[in-house]
Amino acid sequence: MKIPSPDPSPAVVRERLVEGLRVIEAVANDGGLHATLIAAAEATAEALLAGHKLMVAGNGGSAADAQHLAAEFVNRLTGDRPALRAVALTTDTSILTSVCNDSGFEHVFARQIEGLGVPEDVFLGISTSGTSPNVLRALELSRAMGIVTIGLTGKTGGKMPPLCDYCLRMPSEVTMYVQQAHLALEHIFCLLVERRYFAAKASAAAAARG
Repeated sequence: MKIPSPDPSPAVVRERLVEGLRVIEAVANDGGLHATLIAAAEATAEALLAGHKLMVAGNGGSAADAQHLAAEFVNRLTGDRPALRAVALTTDTSILTSVCNDSGFEHVFARQIEGLGVPEDVFLGISTSGTSPNVLRALELSRAMGIVTIGLTGKTGGKMPPLCDYCLRMPSEVTMYVQQAHLALEHIFCLLVERRYFAAKASAAAAARG
């Protein structure tokens, strides 16, 4: 294995930051992507208002994103408010290891959806390549169970687009830049769901007061 020479040049830092900014700028200018994000957030808010939940999963850095997003739903993003129903399917080590040991890693998320999911829940699968077998199986099962499916992925989307009601593809095939864009949209997704959910709650409360 050839170990690359260290290059502490500030030019490397700037180059990587600039390239990441180019991807974010492309996302910022993609109206179709924005419309899909808004629609996905509205569908998620409607599911939560009906008593359903959001489930999130991914691998590696995307597993960290899944946990990050679930934490923002359950705790908060921008201000104090009641908790929102969300769970990351990447955190229970006994479930993860038993499913991997008994059935294989490709089943690790689908098995949890089978046990925890109900029709009209929402599943958000994160895969930078769009080809992660365990995310694809989870999307397939969600579709079969009547669960709303959202995908966060890279430029081509891999095999995810046909399995997603809402597929958000980042304009890059470089994992680090895709993940940076994912995190930006995950924050905005949570913000949009919060606003839609609590606006509807406030309207219902006002109507009840007459």
